[in-house]
Amino acid sequence: MTEKLLFATNNQHKLREVQEIIGNSIRVFSFKDIGFTEEVPETQNSIEGNARQKARFVYQKTGINCFADDTGLEIDSLDGRPGVYSARYAGEGCSFENNIVKILAEMKDVDNRKARFRCVVCLIIDNHEHLFDGKIEGAILKEKRGIDGFGYDPVFLPEGQTSTFAEMPAYLKNGISHRGRAINKMVRFLQNYPG
Repeated sequence: MTEKLLFATNNQHKLREVQEIIGNSIRVFSFKDIGFTEEVPETQNSIEGNARQKARFVYQKTGINCFADDTGLEIDSLDGRPGVYSARYAGEGCSFENNIVKILAEMKDVDNRKARFRCVVCLIIDNHEHLFDGKIEGAILKEKRGIDGFGYDPVFLPEGQTSTFAEMPAYLKNGISHRGRAINKMVRFLQNYPG
């Protein structure tokens, strides 16, 4: 099994979350650790496409076994938006808060609050690509709850739970989240990977 992997991200929230999910079996490092400063393209029109594009770009530039993820929040009453545009839904350079304000405004008088988070991870190891996905169903609340997590966590209530992702301790969120499910599939694959 590989002992270390480059996570194609500058997002320190994601890095910490993924390392917590993986545990000590694999050391995950980021662009910051290797001084990688190039802008990574994210121009595809699907979550899978973005994950592949990011991983391929980084692998071609560095030659290091790596993985990239892309995540989207899909809201039924908004026809699946923000989807692939989740990180920049309120416009380029927007904050998590801007995005939350925008979806809450768009859903102000909406009864159907059903939504899901989807995550796709693209792993490139020894020049071979592998995709892993994870999904969690839930609902969008009418106001924020909780201070932990990031992104849309304060307004997303996972199905069967009484706490938003932002109210949960990290171990609980990571155990049920879309990213946790995708990353755990990748870890199981790597545990059986000769190398």
